[in-house]
Amino acid sequence: MDHLWSPWRMEYIDNHEKEDGCVFCIAQSKADGAENLIAFRGKLAYVILNRYPYTSGHLMVVPYEHKANLEDLGSEIRAEVMELTARCMTALREIYKPQGFNMGANIGSAAGAGVLGHVHIHIVPRWAGDTNFMSALGDTRVLPEALEDTYKRVKEAFRK
Repeated sequence: MDHLWSPWRMEYIDNHEKEDGCVFCIAQSKADGAENLIAFRGKLAYVILNRYPYTSGHLMVVPYEHKANLEDLGSEIRAEVMELTARCMTALREIYKPQGFNMGANIGSAAGAGVLGHVHIHIVPRWAGDTNFMSALGDTRVLPEALEDTYKRVKEAFRK
């Protein structure tokens, strides 16, 4: 499991009751806001912040349809997923000025999928030297901003 200490994460861990079911299906059924972290809703897919980000601005594009694999989605859904992925990169370039991106999907437990059964694409902004001794030795990630602040910035970028 990823380890990231911060006051907001500890509050989430201490006070969050886990709901049964798919986290993406549950999130999309709730009203948008800092609670569900959905920054943008498209016709067939949406953009959500990763609750346990690798870096600030770690986004995911998730189809509304609950399918385990990309090839199980219709071509129109796959096209919107890729279009939203590109829009995420544009928004993140504007907000954070990253020097690069990691983008991809972990499909299946052997690939490291944290959420099985609901395919999604990760978009992770990267900077030279953003992996430091904290993640290498302390199994801890250091983020320069609170998740709520990231949410506000990303949501505003998608409004433009």
